[in-house]
Amino acid sequence: MNDGQAHFDPAAPLPLLPGHSSGGRLERVLRQGRFAVTAELNPPDSADPRDVYERALVLSEVCDAINATDASGANCHMSSVGICSLLTRAGYAVIMQISCRDRNRIAIQGDVLGAAAMGVANILCLTGDGVQAGDQPAAKPVFDFDSTSLLECITTMRDKGHFLSGRKLTTPPRVFLGAAANPFAPPYEYRAVHIAKKIAAGAQFIQTQYCFDVPLLRKFMDQVREQGLHKKAFFLIGVGPLPSARTARWMKNNVPGVHIPDAIIERMEKAKDQRAEGKQLAIDLIQEIKEIEGVSGVHVMAYRQEEFVNEIIQASGVMRNRQQRRAVEPAATS
Repeated sequence: MNDGQAHFDPAAPLPLLPGHSSGGRLERVLRQGRFAVTAELNPPDSADPRDVYERALVLSEVCDAINATDASGANCHMSSVGICSLLTRAGYAVIMQISCRDRNRIAIQGDVLGAAAMGVANILCLTGDGVQAGDQPAAKPVFDFDSTSLLECITTMRDKGHFLSGRKLTTPPRVFLGAAANPFAPPYEYRAVHIAKKIAAGAQFIQTQYCFDVPLLRKFMDQVREQGLHKKAFFLIGVGPLPSARTARWMKNNVPGVHIPDAIIERMEKAKDQRAEGKQLAIDLIQEIKEIEGVSGVHVMAYRQEEFVNEIIQASGVMRNRQQRRAVEPAATS
């Protein structure tokens, strides 16, 4: 997972190549046509940096960048910008998620500059779940932007070199911009149209919701290719292990946009070891998804199961021809 350098530092900026928006490794991997792997770090309910480093270590061997979530589900955890500060300082490549729910355009533009200054090369732009979805529904939502207008804002900062006010930037943020897609939520026929708007606004890579229905994903990717979107952005498909059939049923009924076919739940129910079967299911899905034209990588999510991410990626074989090395231990950094 390195570029032949003597010292492995995935967060260190690389030379800005022609046609690249950042000096980050994720963009370089994707533009070189290699199958990319990103993974989601579940943020701790803690102020201890070791709780972040412990989770990042098991991910760093098997992914090109680690997503730092931004109060997903409208539940408060350690902030995305805080996690990015810790991880970039320790030598990790990160994707900072920005949700529009909690901050206005003034705060967000400042966060973008701060993140870029820390070495963040990738930003995922999200509208964010409504506060009623979380455990503090009395919170006041902001939604000054949605994900599309947020993409337009950061693209303006990067490519035109000024704030939305028109005031010029001394140094624009060199960042690779992403957006989220959900091919598994109806109306299915408009999913590609919706993501085309985000790409037009500046999205360069797309991370999707969990995929448990490969035929439905194939139909979505057919639409993507028909519109030529796979030539304008890189599609990373969301996958993850199911711990049990009971959890699968709960997710199907309670998590918006997560579609789990009955056949998958039946497979889990019949398994003697449902946890092991859920892990094998994720491996099988990655291997099948990898063969779909237009797919550039996978985004692996495993809530509180980071050790499974490592095992799943290793077993899937998608990193077989990539050198895998751990980032520098945080304790060894100066």
